[in-house]
Amino acid sequence: MNEYDGKVALVTGAGAGIGRATALTFADKGAKVVVADFAVEAGEETVKMINDGGGEAIFVKADVSQATDVEALVNKTIETYGRLDCAANNAGISGPIVASIDLEEDDWNRVVNIDLKGVWLCMKYEIPQMIKQGSGSIVNTASMAGIVGFPSQAPYVASKHGVIGLTKSAALEYGTQNIRVNAVCPGVIHTSMVDSVVEAIPDIIDILNQQAPVGRIGQPQEVAECISWLCSDAASFVTGHALVVDGGYVAQ
Repeated sequence: MNEYDGKVALVTGAGAGIGRATALTFADKGAKVVVADFAVEAGEETVKMINDGGGEAIFVKADVSQATDVEALVNKTIETYGRLDCAANNAGISGPIVASIDLEEDDWNRVVNIDLKGVWLCMKYEIPQMIKQGSGSIVNTASMAGIVGFPSQAPYVASKHGVIGLTKSAALEYGTQNIRVNAVCPGVIHTSMVDSVVEAIPDIIDILNQQAPVGRIGQPQEVAECISWLCSDAASFVTGHALVVDGGYVAQ
C-alpha cells in the first residue's frame, strides 16, 4: 500500500516547477490528483505525465486570485472524487524587481492577489470540505522570503510573510477539527523562473549556487518531498509550522 492510496490531493500551480513535482509525487504515492493551473497546456501536460505513469489525475483551470475560480475548483474536486484529503496551495508569481517606491500599484495588487489572497481563497473553500469529512492537511507555499527580506521585491516578500501568518492562524483555528495547516519556505529552486534569469545573466548561476551553505540551488523534487511529508500521517503532530527548504540560506 502506498501512503496516499485512497486519498485525494489538490495542487495549485501544478503546471510546472514545484507544483508539478508535487503533483507527480502525490500520484507516485497513490493519491488521485487534481492539477490546477492558469496555464492550460502546462497543466494538461502534468495530468498526462501522471496518467502515463499509471496514476489518476484531472486538470482544472483556475486563477487562484478569483473566488469563483477557486470555489469551482474545489467543487470539481468533490464532484469528481468525493473528498479532499490534501491541498498544496502552491500557485504564485515573483513579480517585478523594483524598489518599493517605484513599484506600480497594479504590480503590487497582482502579486498580493495571487501569492497571498490566492492562498486565503484556497483555504476558504478547501477547509469546509475537510471539516465535513473530519480530516485534512494543507500545505501553503511561502518562501525563504517569508522569513527574511530581500531588496526590490516588496510585494513578494510581504505576500510570503503573510502566507506564514495566515498559515499559523488557520492552524490554530482548525487544529481541534483534525485539520493541519503548514507551510514550506523554499529557497532558490531550479525552476523555469530561475532558468529565465540565468538565460539573461549566465554568470548568476554561480552566485546562486554559492549563496546557500550546501553549495547549490535546490530541485523541485526536494520541496515536493517536504510537502508530501507535511501532508502525510508521518507529520500528524505538526501544524502551524513553516518548514524552510533552502539549503541553509536563512541560517547564515
